[in-house]
Amino acid sequence: MAKVLYEKDGRIGRITLNRPEVMNAIDDDLPRELAAAVAEADHDRDIHVMVLSGAGKAFCAGYDLAHYAQGNGPNKVVQDMPWDPMQDFQFMWANTQAFMSLFRAMKPVICKVRGFAVAGGSDIALCADLTIMGDTAQIGYMPTRVWGCPTTAMWVHRLGPEKAKRMLFTGDKITGVEAAEMGLVLKSVPDDQLDDEVEALAARMATVPINQLAMQKMVVNAAVEEKINQTQRLATVFDGITRHSPEGMNFKARVEKVGWKQAVQERDSGTFDWTRNKLFD
Repeated sequence: MAKVLYEKDGRIGRITLNRPEVMNAIDDDLPRELAAAVAEADHDRDIHVMVLSGAGKAFCAGYDLAHYAQGNGPNKVVQDMPWDPMQDFQFMWANTQAFMSLFRAMKPVICKVRGFAVAGGSDIALCADLTIMGDTAQIGYMPTRVWGCPTTAMWVHRLGPEKAKRMLFTGDKITGVEAAEMGLVLKSVPDDQLDDEVEALAARMATVPINQLAMQKMVVNAAVEEKINQTQRLATVFDGITRHSPEGMNFKARVEKVGWKQAVQERDSGTFDWTRNKLFD
């Protein structure tokens, strides 16, 4: 599993997203390898808790736009028209369920976020049971501005309606400090204390029997799991629609014309009118 590493460390299973050259951006392989690593840890009777992190300077910068927006990989996330929404749903739903392996695993998962957990990277981070960020790390779902809808739909379940709307209506990124204050993540700590904070929590949890951990996780998850499944199906269908709407097609064309970095900068800064397909006056 080259793009996701797994290491057994006593009672802790360490899962690491391993595409540091592109800030662990998501490609066709990463979701499947993530789910496989989670399954390996979940079935190991020595492992009590998993710690999920990213190699290098970021947790995950989202879907690899050089692959999906600027290029044309085997899974075309923008199909030729007329498009088949169920073909799109099948591909994205598989990714969503791979990310949700963290939530559905019997054993608890702590996610450690340094650098960025943005766009699809936030989907992964928010599927963990407990998420801890460095103070300067950033989280957000910028594609809600155009060309995306968070398929795991965890924002509302962690924040409630109003704060979720604040994030999804703007596509803003926020720091770990603000994310913790908002209640999006468990806590934020100074960057140089992030490793120690996560290790202390993992070590504490690892002293609890596996069956006790599993029962507590199942009880809490049962309170929200049905609602999560409903919102995820809607969000995954909508994600496909956002990429095939007039605005989504304009974003794809813009990426092909000026490159994904400039198109993303225009999207996130709010300088481009995607409906009229031109820069704002």
